[in-house]
Amino acid sequence: MKYAVTGGAGFIGSNLVERLVELGHDVLIIDNLSTGKKDNLHPNAQFFQIDLFDTDKSNELVQVLDGVDTVFHCAAHARVQRSIKNPALFEKNNTLGLVNLLESSHKANIRRFVYSSSSSVYGDRDSLPSNENSKCNPSSPYALQKYYGEQCCKLFSNIYGIETVCLRYFNVYGERQNIGGAYATVIGIFIDQKLKGLPLTINGDGKQRRDFTYVGDVVEANIKASIVQNFFCGEIINIGSGENISINELAKMIGGKYSYKNPVDEPFANLADVRKAREVLEWEPKTKVSDWINFSKEKKMF
Repeated sequence: MKYAVTGGAGFIGSNLVERLVELGHDVLIIDNLSTGKKDNLHPNAQFFQIDLFDTDKSNELVQVLDGVDTVFHCAAHARVQRSIKNPALFEKNNTLGLVNLLESSHKANIRRFVYSSSSSVYGDRDSLPSNENSKCNPSSPYALQKYYGEQCCKLFSNIYGIETVCLRYFNVYGERQNIGGAYATVIGIFIDQKLKGLPLTINGDGKQRRDFTYVGDVVEANIKASIVQNFFCGEIINIGSGENISINELAKMIGGKYSYKNPVDEPFANLADVRKAREVLEWEPKTKVSDWINFSKEKKMF
């Protein structure tokens, strides 16, 4: 089968490309390398350096997608706090880029479009876990763009007949995650600080709770979303571990000294209800964050 992965030089995308190649598929990578890394490009995948938001390159994009069965749209400018600081840049990449890719996918007659969405669309909630019918309350440009992206997928299914499915990821971690820098998540930041011999810095009191999801589990969810026989019309499916831990607990797992700093404006807790993923995709989260951290420490990765 022929697949295209946008953001295939990034964290989640490169792991997905690797798995698809292992399964014997023909894989195309589309990435502008603005946040992705050349070192993440798989040697057995064909690479196209394209800005998805560049509508002048739409015809080229349609040609690249010719013969592709499924597009996995992993490319995005991520991180809530950065989107608050630079909303226009995020809008261009996350919204215009998506619409241009959806239109090009329709023109190229691709069968299915798998969209990487985010649990950030839920915002801060009074009750957990969040299921796909829970009210969304985006509280950042990034979260709003992801929510709008889901609506775009459903619209393109309704108008143009392209199958779309939206996977809401919860706090993805694992191999090739960014450590340090603007695009790092809390696990990446903690690992970077640990490697540098610095104390782990915890926002607020550290009682915030997060559902951490292993990238290998996210990859398998994407693959299952591409092959399941359902007809998808903007279907939304949570992809999480179904468990959450506090940031204090995470810091203790990684080990070393830690310190507290001023809190940032962020949801207090998230937790995925993954029953729909089990039922629709026959998918189960397999890796616990504690097991991955212990394995990584045994391998002296940090």
